[in-house]
Amino acid sequence: MSSYAMAQTADSKAHIEQVIESFRSAVANKDEEAFPKLFMKEDVTFAGVTTDASIERLYANRPQPQMKRPTRLYATTPRKFISAVARNAAKVDEIVSNVRIDSDGDVGQVWFDYAVANGSYMKMWGKERWLVVRTADGWKIAGVVSSQECNPMPASTNGAPSVRNAMPHKATHC
Repeated sequence: MSSYAMAQTADSKAHIEQVIESFRSAVANKDEEAFPKLFMKEDVTFAGVTTDASIERLYANRPQPQMKRPTRLYATTPRKFISAVARNAAKVDEIVSNVRIDSDGDVGQVWFDYAVANGSYMKMWGKERWLVVRTADGWKIAGVVSSQECNPMPASTNGAPSVRNAMPHKATHC
């Protein structure tokens, strides 16, 4: 690899890391203005799968027996996602770890583990993958797919939240 290509790749990685931090920050701050600007366009793929175990728990705990079974697949848009986050009264943090970035300087993929905490309650976790592209306006997210495992321990109703310490997003299932 030429020194130019190595420098471009290192520079790209740093810029993609900034997009990751901007995403995390926009979620934490419930920033409905900044969040959509991270995406290449309004209707990028933003989808995922809820684990079978989580679906089974959700179905078993449905408030009305006649309710239909939750679906494993979910899809939304970046704007709908951040609007749902903004409506949540609890503090919401997305914790990102084990980040892997692969880029040639123009396109890339990002793969990481995530967990979503509502206040001190660990609500869900899973894996997330982004496709990213370098545009005239900088790096943008072109697609998001994720898996989600819902915390099997419900949030405590007595004011002391239950917290799952194990760290292994996105749907309204959990």
